Amino acid sequence: MTDARKLLEPVVDDMVRLAAELVRTDTTAIPPEGKETPGQFVLRDFLGAYGVEAELYAIDFVRDSGHRWARQDRNYAGRMNLAARIPGTGRGRSLLLNGHMDTVPEGSGRWTDSPWSGAIRDGRLYGRGSFDMKGGLAANFAVACALRRAGVRLGGDLICESVVDEEWGGGGGTLAARLRGDRADACAISEGTQLEINLATRGGHTVDLVCSAGDPSRFFSTAEVVSPAMHIGRLLGWLEGWVAHRRTIDRGSAYAAFDDPAPVQVMAIEANRLDLRDPLTVPLTATIRAYFQFLPHEDVDAVLKDIRRSLDAFCDGDPFFRMHRPEWKDLYYPPLIGHELPPDHPWAACLTSSARAALGREPVVGAARYPCDAFLAHREFGIPTLLFGPRGAGAHNPDE
Repeated sequence: MTDARKLLEPVVDDMVRLAAELVRTDTTAIPPEGKETPGQFVLRDFLGAYGVEAELYAIDFVRDSGHRWARQDRNYAGRMNLAARIPGTGRGRSLLLNGHMDTVPEGSGRWTDSPWSGAIRDGRLYGRGSFDMKGGLAANFAVACALRRAGVRLGGDLICESVVDEEWGGGGGTLAARLRGDRADACAISEGTQLEINLATRGGHTVDLVCSAGDPSRFFSTAEVVSPAMHIGRLLGWLEGWVAHRRTIDRGSAYAAFDDPAPVQVMAIEANRLDLRDPLTVPLTATIRAYFQFLPHEDVDAVLKDIRRSLDAFCDGDPFFRMHRPEWKDLYYPPLIGHELPPDHPWAACLTSSARAALGREPVVGAARYPCDAFLAHREFGIPTLLFGPRGAGAHNPDE
């Protein structure tokens, strides 16, 4: 491990500069589009300065692949993955380091600096994507650069990849990489984990419950208008019931110690906007965006069927929602599923030993509080996968 530190030391400053430059490059994805490719160019140029060859490749073939996780509602034209391979001697096992280039938008909250500032203060890098996950991306590719600089050749191949379309339940970039044949004996994804080793991830699904009622032509004219916004609180109460129920499920092993193992969260509520450019009027539509998470061992489709049956029963028993039933609109489909690597797996033991030596303490080994692309590598393509990434905060929020 001392040798690893010595290998990385000459590239640390450049790694930080790369992370900052990536943050300054807007690689936002808003479905169905994404503009990740400028960030891939930044990464390719950085690798070139170290003599590391990188391949940029189109992923639009994934929509016609017939794979069940290929999302047909995404546009992949012009969105490119990047991969760099450091060949080994053939006497060892191969390792894949995965990360995503896309970020969520800056949002409507107030930032101290520009979301694309890449500002560094008190040893912290700020900006959209700094934690999720351009810091992890920079670290992944710094490993390849350090090896190339030192002339070290590993026993097995090292593959570093920067993929697109991870946010918004995507997975298109990672799926494309696996379908084109980039495989390895083990995979590490450098999502932010606070330097913890995460052997499991949750699944997740986001749905909009849209309730419409009333006739806009009647407002201020022939009759009072009944608004669904007056009744939406009862729908929130139904969701709160699911919050309580999900805390009672079989937690399995990875999430056994979690107070809330499979959260149900309200992501947004919308009726009329508080904007004077919109006239004062009664909202005729009210929407709740709900987010359900699932444990690795669960049958996600079966759980969602139970949720929808429960919603039907709630509406049947409510006079308003019986007449104005909410429409269920999936934000993406199929839903994400979780994954779990056993603690005694050789890859888990290997990284735990390495982290112990690098950190000078026993590493925390646990489970992620979010879904990501890990299930694609682990469950769909049989590559043992775990998460290990940097400290940080504010993912998907101002002043990330």
